[in-house]
Amino acid sequence: MTDHVTELTALGAATLGEAGGYAMRARIKAAWSGARVCGPAYCAKNSAGDNLAIHQAAAIAPVGSVIVASVGDVPELGYWGEVLTTAAQKTGVVGLVIDGGVRDVDALRAHNFPAFSTMIALRGASKNSAGEVGGTVTVGDVDVHTGDWIVGDVDGVVVIRANELDDVLARGRARAAKETEMFTALNNGATTLELLDLDEAKIGIVG
Repeated sequence: MTDHVTELTALGAATLGEAGGYAMRARIKAAWSGARVCGPAYCAKNSAGDNLAIHQAAAIAPVGSVIVASVGDVPELGYWGEVLTTAAQKTGVVGLVIDGGVRDVDALRAHNFPAFSTMIALRGASKNSAGEVGGTVTVGDVDVHTGDWIVGDVDGVVVIRANELDDVLARGRARAAKETEMFTALNNGATTLELLDLDEAKIGIVG
């Protein structure tokens, strides 16, 4: 798994999103600047306004997991903070992606715990309602299955199906190599019009 984490992180969310990964909506973004995460998803489906399922996921997710959490139709709560971060890091969880709010952002940064959320929200959630862990959730308008790969960085979050990982990696490598060649050509005076075979005749030049 370590090799996959290293390579996926190096390729980055944008390249992988163009190579067959499923890009989450732009509302899912890093809670603190510089956050990066990569690992297999462990899903937590919460009742609206409640984070009991997240607490369960933080306790039992396999080492190296990224908790991916849905929160129903009440996103504006702090479903995750410093207490859960401390607990999750103790069990080997490496990050969080949530379609709702987090809080204690300075503490998350200090713990170097990558969290990707829709917002920062102060009020906490209840811890009483039914939920589910280890299955499938919809986060950022993407269906995520436990075991899918998650890559998040400054560009956003991408989901790679577990059974598509090798194909996406191959396409990602090829795309990165092609872009390296393109950068060389651009630095030698080529234009993007030439390199991408764009139809400049469609653009009027005024003046």
